[in-house]
Amino acid sequence: MQWKSLLASVLVAPLAHALIRFPCSQLVTERSDPLVTPGIVSPHLHQVVGGNAFNFTMDPSNLDPAKAATCTTCRFAEDKSNYWTAVMYFKHPNGTYHRVRQMPNHNTGPGLQAGGMTVYYFQPRAPTKNLNIKAFAPGFRMIVGHPYRRADDIPTTSPEYRSTSYRCFDESDPGNNGVPGFAGDSFGLPKKMCPEGIRSNIYFPQCWDGINLDSEDHASHVAHPAGPASDGLQIFGTDCPDTHPVRLPLLFMEIIWDTRPFNDKSLWPTDGTQPFVFSMGDPTGFGQHADYLFGWEGDSLQRAMEVCTGGDGIPWNCPVLTTQDMDTMNSCRQANKIDEIVENQYIDRLPGCNPLQDGPTSATAIENCDAASTWTAAPTPTAAPALVTPPWPVCWDGPGPAPNGLAPLCDSKPTKANSGPLVTPPPARR
Repeated sequence: MQWKSLLASVLVAPLAHALIRFPCSQLVTERSDPLVTPGIVSPHLHQVVGGNAFNFTMDPSNLDPAKAATCTTCRFAEDKSNYWTAVMYFKHPNGTYHRVRQMPNHNTGPGLQAGGMTVYYFQPRAPTKNLNIKAFAPGFRMIVGHPYRRADDIPTTSPEYRSTSYRCFDESDPGNNGVPGFAGDSFGLPKKMCPEGIRSNIYFPQCWDGINLDSEDHASHVAHPAGPASDGLQIFGTDCPDTHPVRLPLLFMEIIWDTRPFNDKSLWPTDGTQPFVFSMGDPTGFGQHADYLFGWEGDSLQRAMEVCTGGDGIPWNCPVLTTQDMDTMNSCRQANKIDEIVENQYIDRLPGCNPLQDGPTSATAIENCDAASTWTAAPTPTAAPALVTPPWPVCWDGPGPAPNGLAPLCDSKPTKANSGPLVTPPPARR
């Protein structure tokens, strides 16, 4: 049985990292990005997970997601944060595009999440000197990655170089379980068919200036640890730089793209390139990026960092947090509020103004196309994406205990922490 996740690689060490790890289903897929383009329709499509207070503005001066959200798509009920990433598409030889669905990760059951991602919060360990971890504060937000990037142009000595990468899953692959972004992984989209799908690996910076909850570029108030990159448990290095001395939890995302339906050689380009593109018109994968907006209730994340110091990543082994069952997670939905088709069928072009730009020079914004630029009040949430059965187990069904302690038991009983209506009130018409 293969455990192709970061969790598997960290547990081979004698002293595992303390962490929490949990799945989040998809909340909505639309052209919204309240960090980069607050109050307007985003140039490109994102898939969003987390609390249903998510909106086009997310103004921290008048919105506390932890209080405003009535449900969350994440396993822990206290996490009303929002996490979002670009969307992957398959380009057909005839020039049309079909969204690539996400599938559940290893050991994220019981139950199958509807789209979404797996979220990790790691705690630092020695020899790092910054061991006094401080949880994110209300109003905190940050981004990682560069959507216009189209070349492998970050110095390999920079910790940022490994902040986004990919893993190509082979059938019954017994290896390649190392730390994401190191041996076996690629920094652009894999140029070969991946029998069991492609995983995006995304690390956020771990060091904070201790003052600013955000910055103009949504990145300068945070930094990666200084020092040479390590392929061990330090991930990017060791100590925080003096400019950003406060150690944060290491936020890490895994998104597994179900590329299996497109593993037909007749559908692939004949020139040796690969057919997958991101929603910002990126066929290289170097523009992979992600956004985070903090929304944990009260001091719940800080308590989890102090109490949940095991290394198995099984949510209900963190006693200070409340777990939800998968049906509750999948039922937390938002309506698509932009009048455009983004998934479940082939479309003539990527949503927004996003022609393919393959570099190696950086992409440029395209304006004044006829894409929808306003949103409307939508009466009901959009249906949840169809459940995808992955080619690996999501829980352990016996007999006996799980062989390596990583898998949750299939008869685990998370609580239905959220009850009542899960429909998000629609926004006012613009």
